[in-house]
Amino acid sequence: MPSLKDLKNRIASVKATQKITKAMKMVAAAKLRRAQEAAEAARPYAERMTKVLAGLSAANAGNAEAPLLLSGTGKDQVHLLIVATGERGLAGGFNSSIIRLARDHALKLLAQGKMVKIITVGRKGNDILRRTFKDNIVDYVTFREIKQLGFAQADEVAHKVLALYNAGEFDIATLFYARFQSVISQVATASQIIPATFDATQAADASSALYEYEPSEEEILEDLLPKNVAIQIFRALLENNASFYGAQMSAMDNATRNAGDMINKLTLSYNRQRQAQITKELIEIISGAEAL
Repeated sequence: MPSLKDLKNRIASVKATQKITKAMKMVAAAKLRRAQEAAEAARPYAERMTKVLAGLSAANAGNAEAPLLLSGTGKDQVHLLIVATGERGLAGGFNSSIIRLARDHALKLLAQGKMVKIITVGRKGNDILRRTFKDNIVDYVTFREIKQLGFAQADEVAHKVLALYNAGEFDIATLFYARFQSVISQVATASQIIPATFDATQAADASSALYEYEPSEEEILEDLLPKNVAIQIFRALLENNASFYGAQMSAMDNATRNAGDMINKLTLSYNRQRQAQITKELIEIISGAEAL
């Protein structure tokens, strides 16, 4: 059984930890609002870009001269996984959910005899994936020193991806990130960005509208498709940023509550042991007095 001094020191230690977790919760809550606004503001632009490209791709269906970013290489042997995670931990299951989704996808592709290459964006993802896929990681990007993410960071990643694609290093690129829903809900998401794909709803909307393009559809696609890669990566980084602070705020709130529960239990044990010690001393005094 721990002594009174040990219990007192443990209570003081847990109280100090509780102060830290409470402060981290408040910092995350302050940063979450700005990150959430940025993520929500980026969604309409990215979605509109996707709709425009869906219309252009519908007009170029079956065109042998369509850009490779739209038509693809015609193969699916080499896959590039762009895994975007956080730079720091203490955010609950935020990083692990993204990494788990990317790892399962990579293992599935390897089991099918495909070749897998990985670009990690964020220190946590690189540290964890390097344990299993060290030979598959072809590049690592970190923005730990960047206080506020901007389009320049997404464009940097996009340039690396496009350079690899233009060099024929891969056939299909898939982006992994966490889509922000709420403070307690962040959904790990996989999105294919090369070649560009569109769901049935977007294709139907695009085919129902008639547009005349100037210059030609091919020229517009040549310009928009590389930008779309950067925009989708930028959206993923903003979604990740909001998801990280939401997950961290929730995790620190839980940690603060758990610390409070632990302090109550330790205080109760301390008081009981102290009471037992006082009672023992009183019994010894009374017994000594009666002996006299």
